[in-house]
Amino acid sequence: MAANPLANKNIIVVGLGLTGLSCVTFLLAKGANVSAMDTRADLNVSVDAPVFLGELDSTRLCSADMLVVSPGLSLQTAAIQDAIEAGVQVVGDIELFAMFNNTPVLAVTGSNGKSTVATLAYEMCIAGGKKALLGGNIGTPALELLEKDADVIVLELSSFQLESTHTLRPLVACMLNLSDDHLDRHGDMLSYQRAKLRIYKDARFSVCNRDDAATWPMTINPDVMFGLSSSERGLSWDKDTAQLLLDGKPYLDSQACMLVGEHNMLNIQAATAMTMLAGIELEAIKSAAMNFAGLAHRCQTVAMSSNVRWINDSKATNVGATIAAIDGLAPTCKGKLILIAGGDGKGADFSPLEDRFNHQVSELITLGKDGPKLAKLKPSSHQVVNLEDAVQLAASLASKDSTVLLSPACASLDMFKNYQQRGELFEQAVNNLVSKQGGQR
Repeated sequence: MAANPLANKNIIVVGLGLTGLSCVTFLLAKGANVSAMDTRADLNVSVDAPVFLGELDSTRLCSADMLVVSPGLSLQTAAIQDAIEAGVQVVGDIELFAMFNNTPVLAVTGSNGKSTVATLAYEMCIAGGKKALLGGNIGTPALELLEKDADVIVLELSSFQLESTHTLRPLVACMLNLSDDHLDRHGDMLSYQRAKLRIYKDARFSVCNRDDAATWPMTINPDVMFGLSSSERGLSWDKDTAQLLLDGKPYLDSQACMLVGEHNMLNIQAATAMTMLAGIELEAIKSAAMNFAGLAHRCQTVAMSSNVRWINDSKATNVGATIAAIDGLAPTCKGKLILIAGGDGKGADFSPLEDRFNHQVSELITLGKDGPKLAKLKPSSHQVVNLEDAVQLAASLASKDSTVLLSPACASLDMFKNYQQRGELFEQAVNNLVSKQGGQR
């Protein structure tokens, strides 16, 4: 490969979102002849390159040396397919990154949990004394990481990014799980799976989910597997003792971790496997796992006070997300599980929650527009006017080892600007309570 394979090439960036704009800046710095296209006719952007808005011009695309397609735009788009058939090289920002990157990469993908795992792996690398960077599908675009000094780069990768990536060659690659998602883009589950499995291409080490065969590499044996099932090899979970196991032996007590729920025990296992293979010391990995509280508003531990754990899952804006939170937390909750739910359900069917409310949730507190509908699903539920009242009531209902979970199963716009504000006000109310109790935040 030439030192700079992009110099003087005629390259069109297709899609001018955050990733596309970073590509334009990067390509100009590499001496390419850059132009850009975006299907949004009313887009207002300022870039140092010609910009063509509206319907994609197939003739112009076919005359380029290379297309850099943003992940939000399907490669099956007719004009892009015309360019592919004309022999034009089509890549994404991760492939551009791969062309110039010399730093070891830990790459993770999956239908769910990849942001949490990527961030936790990053924190584990930091705890191990490494200069680490985090980006890709989360936070900083990958191209902006190239100019920064690092020992390791952790990338979260979507299926959209992976389908145009060919030469990443990560040090460690991990696929967490696979469930129905983005089928409108990929067409069917097999195509979606194939896009995800591209993460393993030319990886030095591979990590996959023992209990989800769809994550297993097609052509190589995985180096480490994780899962909730029992195993004498790799990482596993002992439900009876609530311990994470490494090669069949106790490794980490889940009660010492800020992350909660069986889904997060899988996330800890995956991040542990990735960073172990990258050479991070086990004690540093364990320390980071215990101190990581999770991503904002996603089953995030806000505080521990008077033996009560308070969890912010405000991003659970639909029934499925709240079901996932309850199913993940209930098996590991030693005391009461107290749920705060409600908001604008937007006509959703709440009935799938009824069985969980009555068999896994000890106390149900509801609020908001559809609070009364949720309250009807569980006898002796409690209805309140606002989040402050919900927190105060939850504190009075809680006993030793209780968990209080804000997981609304509803959108927030009936009472708040967005789910972030709802979560922030919940955290504020909890922290005010904890301060009065003299507990730990």
